[in-house]
Amino acid sequence: MRHDFAAFKRTVFERHSHPWSAWTRWLSTPLVLVPFWTRRWRHAIPVAAWMLVNPVVFPKPASDDAWPTRAMLGEEIWIGQRPRDRAMAVNVAAAACAAGAVLGARKRRLLPTAALTAMQMALTMGYWQLMVDYYDAAQPDD
Repeated sequence: MRHDFAAFKRTVFERHSHPWSAWTRWLSTPLVLVPFWTRRWRHAIPVAAWMLVNPVVFPKPASDDAWPTRAMLGEEIWIGQRPRDRAMAVNVAAAACAAGAVLGARKRRLLPTAALTAMQMALTMGYWQLMVDYYDAAQPDD
C-alpha cells in the first residue's frame, strides 16, 4: 500500500512539475476565494475540480531546466524530509495569508482580501525559490 502511494505521488509530482501546471495553479489562487465571496457553494465545484486535475492534466516536462519544474520537484524532496526550516516558515506564513484572505472574502472586504491574496502569492514565489534550492542541492555534481 505504501509503495502504491509513493508511486502515485511520484507520478503527480512528475506531471505537476510541468511549467504550465505550476503557473496555472499559481495564477488560479484567487479563484479559491470565489465561493467564499459569492456565498454560492456551487461555485466551489469547478474551482475544486480544476485544483484536483491541474497537477495531472499536463504531461511530464521534457527536462528539469525550467524554474517552476525544479520548484515542484524540490517540493517533492522537501515534503519527504519535512525539515523545520525557512521554507516551513514561509509556507506557514503563506497559509496564514490564505486563511486571512478567505475570511476577508467571506466578509466581502475587497482590500484585505486582495492584499492577503497578493501576499500569499508573493510568499509562494519565495517558497518556490527555496524549493528550487532544495532540488538543485540534491542534484549530483557534474
